[in-house]
Amino acid sequence: MLRRKSIVKLAEDECLPEVQRILRERLSQKSVQTQVYGLDSQRRHLLDLMRRCVSMGESNSALVIGPRGSGKTMLLQSVLDEVKSDKIAKENLLQVNLNGLLQTDDRIALKEITRQLQLENTLGDKVFGSFAATLAFLLEALKSGDKTSQPILFVLDEFDLFAHHKNQTLLYNLFDISQSAQTPIAVIGLTCRLDVIELLEKRVKSRFSHRQIHIFSSLTFEEYKEVFVEILSLPKTFPERKFMQQWNQHVKELSEETMTVDVLQRLYHSDKNIRALKSFLLLPVCKLTPDHCQLESTDFLESSQYLTMDSKAAMLHEYQKFVQRKGHSIQCYEKPVVLKAFEHLQALELLKPADGGQRSQKEYRPMTLLVDATQINDALQKYPNCPTEVKQWNTQEVHA
Repeated sequence: MLRRKSIVKLAEDECLPEVQRILRERLSQKSVQTQVYGLDSQRRHLLDLMRRCVSMGESNSALVIGPRGSGKTMLLQSVLDEVKSDKIAKENLLQVNLNGLLQTDDRIALKEITRQLQLENTLGDKVFGSFAATLAFLLEALKSGDKTSQPILFVLDEFDLFAHHKNQTLLYNLFDISQSAQTPIAVIGLTCRLDVIELLEKRVKSRFSHRQIHIFSSLTFEEYKEVFVEILSLPKTFPERKFMQQWNQHVKELSEETMTVDVLQRLYHSDKNIRALKSFLLLPVCKLTPDHCQLESTDFLESSQYLTMDSKAAMLHEYQKFVQRKGHSIQCYEKPVVLKAFEHLQALELLKPADGGQRSQKEYRPMTLLVDATQINDALQKYPNCPTEVKQWNTQEVHA
């Protein structure tokens, strides 16, 4: 076990701020980890596709499909890092990144393609009759003097949103070009929609390769623990080598402690993707201070309890404590009375069933509130006989 005195001494030598900087940067959502865990077969499939495009000029298209946080971006970045490790491939490969949340129509998407390929001056004020003609001109402009073309990678994040563009013109043209032998391009779509193929028009489907790479992690618990240790370990390039060795040894020992293992097992069985693990580790890392200069099992237990807290249950528990206080004017009513009052709120159209009211018993129907928090707050402030306790409770909830 790492001795506390030696850790404190090294922390006073400004090691701890550097530790926090490294770990926070590693855990932030902006940091895309390129080490792939439990996705070996999917990685080989995508790597083979990319290599053929870059080295052999073979065009293709594929969809990477998986839940949010499952590692789609991480997988693609890992493949690109390996492809670009070859100097020639790195210099030749052009990459265009589009996002369905940002490029909301084909005109905006075309403008972004022009910007990323640095062809604004080439396009100039030219007027084209169609989207296809404009895109063809841009790709033709990239050809060198011997009429060969650089391979281009189009990454379409939130791919399903591009399917909502008018006539799906962008998708049709990209897939159409990927089937031709003129310009080597790879079109990679990232999406969490399992039914995304059903969103495509018939003419778009006919030009899509129908390659689908599904992201389902096969990470074992032992591998999951190894990822835990790797994320929290300091790199070999850390300035203080002795501190780095002691810190890494402590992290390894910590991963074998009973409390830590129990917490990690609960997290693994509920959500074993790496993004969830990073979110879980953020609180313990942020708690590091000169007075709390090493990670403890209790830090992970606290983080687990915080992440698994049910906000609605906590709110109801808080309300229950409130109505049980002495001296308040709020009364408790029987269930039939409450249900009748609830039906009255529906009759006033302040609430409505989220499912149309046909799929479940009235006691268990999901409801949609038709007024927002601001309207409720204004109404309570203007209501002359509103109990003070209700006003105070509303104020607490708004600030919360």
